[in-house]
Amino acid sequence: MEDSESQLPSDQDQTPEPLLSSLDIFLFSLVAGLLIYWFFFRKKPEPVLDIKPFHAVPPPITESSFIEKMKKTNRNIVVFYGSQTGTAEEFANRLAKDAHRYGMKGMAADPEEYDMSELSRLKEIPNSMAVFCMATYGEGDPTDNAQEFYDWMQGADDDLEGVNFAVFGLGNKTYEHYNAMGKYTDKKLAELGGKRVFDLGLGDDDSNLEEDFISWKEQFWPAVCEFFGVEATGEDSSIRQFELVVHNDINMNQVYTGEMGRLKSFQTQKPPFDSKNPFLSPVTVNRKLNKGGNRHLMHIELNITDSKIRYDAGDHVAVYPTNDAAVVNRIGERLGIDLDTVISLKNLDEECNKKHPFPCPTTYRTALTHYLDVNNTPRTNALYQSWVLDSERNILAILEDLPSLNPPIDHLCELLPRLQARYYSIASSSKVYATSIHICAVVIEYTTKTGRVFKGVATNWLKNKEVTDNGHKHTVPMYVRRSQFRLPFKPSNPIIMIGPGTGIAPFMGFIQERAWQKEQGKDVGETILFFGCRHKNEDFLYQEELEKFEREGVLTQLSVAFSRDQEHKIYVQHLLKKNKEQLWKLIHLNNAHIYVCGDARNMARDVHAAFYEIAEEVGGLTHTQAVDYFKKLMTKGRYSQDVWS
Repeated sequence: MEDSESQLPSDQDQTPEPLLSSLDIFLFSLVAGLLIYWFFFRKKPEPVLDIKPFHAVPPPITESSFIEKMKKTNRNIVVFYGSQTGTAEEFANRLAKDAHRYGMKGMAADPEEYDMSELSRLKEIPNSMAVFCMATYGEGDPTDNAQEFYDWMQGADDDLEGVNFAVFGLGNKTYEHYNAMGKYTDKKLAELGGKRVFDLGLGDDDSNLEEDFISWKEQFWPAVCEFFGVEATGEDSSIRQFELVVHNDINMNQVYTGEMGRLKSFQTQKPPFDSKNPFLSPVTVNRKLNKGGNRHLMHIELNITDSKIRYDAGDHVAVYPTNDAAVVNRIGERLGIDLDTVISLKNLDEECNKKHPFPCPTTYRTALTHYLDVNNTPRTNALYQSWVLDSERNILAILEDLPSLNPPIDHLCELLPRLQARYYSIASSSKVYATSIHICAVVIEYTTKTGRVFKGVATNWLKNKEVTDNGHKHTVPMYVRRSQFRLPFKPSNPIIMIGPGTGIAPFMGFIQERAWQKEQGKDVGETILFFGCRHKNEDFLYQEELEKFEREGVLTQLSVAFSRDQEHKIYVQHLLKKNKEQLWKLIHLNNAHIYVCGDARNMARDVHAAFYEIAEEVGGLTHTQAVDYFKKLMTKGRYSQDVWS
């Protein structure tokens, strides 16, 4: 599934001063930001001391009209973001902040919080424009927070004449529907009469999303200046967006300890459960799936009894991991700070809806453990491509390899990206397992070019979630995200599933559900699985279960490609070609549905190519006709993908 901001599960910067031309470039990389702060503001600003007891303040009433808010706060630029992992939101904040340099005043806005049908009123504000930073999620889908805006656009017939706009899309070229949301937003706003101030920008996360954004932005602002007849003021925006408040005397019951939204929500759980209110699910099963090899593939079961959480086979489960405590402690030691200091980072822009970069008040330890991504390489521009990205240095590695770099910890907390939920295809059917959700995953661990061992945050965290630990039950903060990856409405439709490795996950749920349908006396069509792994005796995942389903007639065909059990590697696409006549008949004559799950960069493309060949060789189509044929199947919902890069 495409998450153009950073793929899931995604695990997300000194150079001498003359290499950089302006403060603007510094803001584009974490290392550069830290260094310029260190070089020019070496004396750490005195934090605002708050020695009074902390009293919880009820949240302000949110203004649902962005037009009225812009008028009240004298803004003329609004930057909306459709963001799943936080990158589009960060880009929107940077654009809104940049407006100050051109004599304008901007604000970043979450479309979910406002009435987007008011977009036509933007012309009421002189010299105004709306910018959209739109990420694409899944198979060309909008992000969760942009779903309502997308729905509005689909049915809108508003007159946007006089409304100025520009769009930057965040996508990943390894996916079929590259940057679909950015392209759709740009096209739809123009169709409604909006005035495109600057060309659509397309960022590619498979290459360098940060660099794409910088290149677009460097051309965007001159175009805006020319359009509105303004010039750059020469003023730089403040390098800081938040100020530090240290709470020396505070009731610890009013301090966040890892909650995503409501304070104490982990102690008093209340449905409904979602991204802001995850359910603490007890781990009831955690077993290793592979019999050998140097990898660790695992099956985990999460108990959702009494949570009122519902799911369907094919949905995704989102889990909120925590960073390794040892890494957090090493950051604290390296910077010489007390990790248990209670702090808040308060937005210097009092009118901004986003009051804090993460839940506050909290401790540095909690922020670095629960809220900030300290494990992955920071986003950076091309200048640091080799040293940061190619060598996979995370923030701790950067601090360790640059001993002269001593950024204030609060500035580090402001600049680091948020630690995001990780999404996994659910490996079970609620028809069979109504009170549990199953996960199938491989633990990420390898050695980088610097000799350090990189460990994936979520998979290593899950691996250590034993069922019981001296009587203590381990829990996982989670919620369910709905998917379009669905079994056919009619059980009699044949299904063809292709899922090597952990791509088997959603198909375990599909097969379980087909078995349940069969038990209910329903007419169940052919159920065919093409699975792939390295060695039959090492990583044939769920072998016993799959062979049992085959014996019982639930799986009418189980074809497995053991890629390394012979001299020449065999993959799932090779097995598809071997079964070309049968597959073409099922697809062309019997209304079969095709499902592909796994690697987007290679496997999904090779499977596409195999189906094109089958259509050409057996169906007699030209290559162009074959491509069109399967595109139509996708449109009809008969060719579905759940893929990642």
